[in-house]
Amino acid sequence: MSNKIRVGITQGDINGIGLEVIIKTFIDPGMEDLCTPILFSSQKTASYHRKLLGIEDFSFNIIREIEQANPKKPNLLNLYEEEVSFEIGKSTALGGQYAFKSLETACSALAAGTLDVLVTAPINKHNIQSPEFNFKGHTEYLDMYFSGQKDDALMLMLSDSLKVGLVTGHIPVEQVPASISTEKILKRLTTLNTSLLQDFGIRKPRIAVLGLNPHAGDNGTIGNQDTQIILPAIEKARQTGILAFGPYPADGFFGNSSYFKFDAVLAMYHDQGLIPFKTIAFNNGINFTAGLPVVRTSPDHGTAYDIAGKNLASEESFRKAIYTAIDIFRKRSEYKQLTANQLKSTPIRRE
Repeated sequence: MSNKIRVGITQGDINGIGLEVIIKTFIDPGMEDLCTPILFSSQKTASYHRKLLGIEDFSFNIIREIEQANPKKPNLLNLYEEEVSFEIGKSTALGGQYAFKSLETACSALAAGTLDVLVTAPINKHNIQSPEFNFKGHTEYLDMYFSGQKDDALMLMLSDSLKVGLVTGHIPVEQVPASISTEKILKRLTTLNTSLLQDFGIRKPRIAVLGLNPHAGDNGTIGNQDTQIILPAIEKARQTGILAFGPYPADGFFGNSSYFKFDAVLAMYHDQGLIPFKTIAFNNGINFTAGLPVVRTSPDHGTAYDIAGKNLASEESFRKAIYTAIDIFRKRSEYKQLTANQLKSTPIRRE
């Protein structure tokens, strides 16, 4: 096999837009110059979606082992031979089963080192639930799979102008206040800072931390979490050398474009970070799971059942997820090599 970066790709929900954006991404022959793509799906599934889109001049190289991948073509590892009942644009139990089959097999290959990075197409967080997948989403599943821990990974949304990490992820809003703590925020800041250093090559990253309450609590007038929980976490982070600032009121912070002054933003909960992110980075954002020993990215959209099968989905975010996974893999490799060389060159002091 070529020494090009091997990108594993999960199919996501077979009734959503995952296969569409994957096929549209790799119609471009230039993509194979960047990596060796390997889709975990089936020949029949891909053929169905290709015909549904009316795309005739494209096909995957069908393989049964990753070692058979052709570095000059988009590859498809044939996971299953059976006929599949498609219900395009609908959430079905079958859609969840095949999404998990693809994800589980790709993660196994990534853990074994036969893949270099993973890019995941959108799943339906409801129909994928099973005894094997009892998680809120990709981030939580990958966290347990690769770190053996819950709540270690950091959901980090990326665009050309903005990086947003989340203290809490896929939980109800009513649970957010009780789910944040000084220790948890400090942990997220540490993970975010490390990722900015090793995955993006930012030497002295500056991180803005958002408050929880309107006006960041207004000195305790509108809640005390900002002064009693968030501010102490920022102060402890700065004591360890992390350049963290805040807490900032979220509305004013994004309204006056303060995010341009920072390398990343840490939001307290999902919508606080993702609403402004998706407004600013529409069709151009991606999701990166920071804090794992492996590299995983995904587009920042969901299954989009409403436009599935209609040839309306944009592949821009998925293509960007491929590019970013490759860039992060290279940056992380460079960082490991650099820090290893620094350790080797450090003289040993003898008393």
